[in-house]
Amino acid sequence: MSEQRIVLVTGGGSGFGAAICRRLASDGDLVVVNDRGADAAEAVAREIGGESAPFDVSDSAAVNVAVDSVVARHGRLDVLVNNAGIAPNRPEVSARGLANGMRRMNGEPIEALAATSTLSDEAWDRMIRVHLYGTFYCTRAALRHMEPVRRGAIVNLASIAGLQSIPGAPDYSAAKGGIVTFTKSVGGEVAGLGIRVNAIAPAYFDTPLLHTMTDEQRAMLTMRHASGRMGHAEELAEMVAWLASSAASFCYGEVHTISGGYS
Repeated sequence: MSEQRIVLVTGGGSGFGAAICRRLASDGDLVVVNDRGADAAEAVAREIGGESAPFDVSDSAAVNVAVDSVVARHGRLDVLVNNAGIAPNRPEVSARGLANGMRRMNGEPIEALAATSTLSDEAWDRMIRVHLYGTFYCTRAALRHMEPVRRGAIVNLASIAGLQSIPGAPDYSAAKGGIVTFTKSVGGEVAGLGIRVNAIAPAYFDTPLLHTMTDEQRAMLTMRHASGRMGHAEELAEMVAWLASSAASFCYGEVHTISGGYS
């Protein structure tokens, strides 16, 4: 029987993260569930028979303590999934985007979307810190333990927004684009040690992050998927499980899309 893997999943209290935790636990992994909210992390950990580790991924010191604590308890960290993130929440921009979509269909001039020109310093900083800084902090802390033993797998959650134009979310696109190039750089750096660092770039999935959208906004997004629907979190979790496994033994610094034919 193979040795049980020790896995840390950030943002594991809901949505993608919870689905990933459940999927990896089904393989027999010991999953440490991170979330900013202690109750959310504990609920998922209890459900899957794992452990909870509440901390904010944008807090460098807290990340170091949490990762070091996992290794102190279990002797190693085999897999890190950098999933923690926040969604853009600017209903006024979304409303203008929806209205512009209707104008285009009617052959009318569009109005200014004003997504970038009205973006605050605080909103920009928070988005970058949670996604890009969080991925960096957690990856750095994990590699400090993976490099000496020359093994491990890291899976980063990027986005289709980091690969193509998604007007209306410049902060989110910048953060996810940073994760894409960060993954490629670090993946190449540690490949020779046998450590695999890869990323997934999903399109739109039906998770709690999108539940603030109106029915009209959801309908317009759904239409852009050739599959005729948004993805399910369990489908993304399957790709995470594959990248975290030895089946993906030739994947180093790669970015895999899972988009339902989004265009």
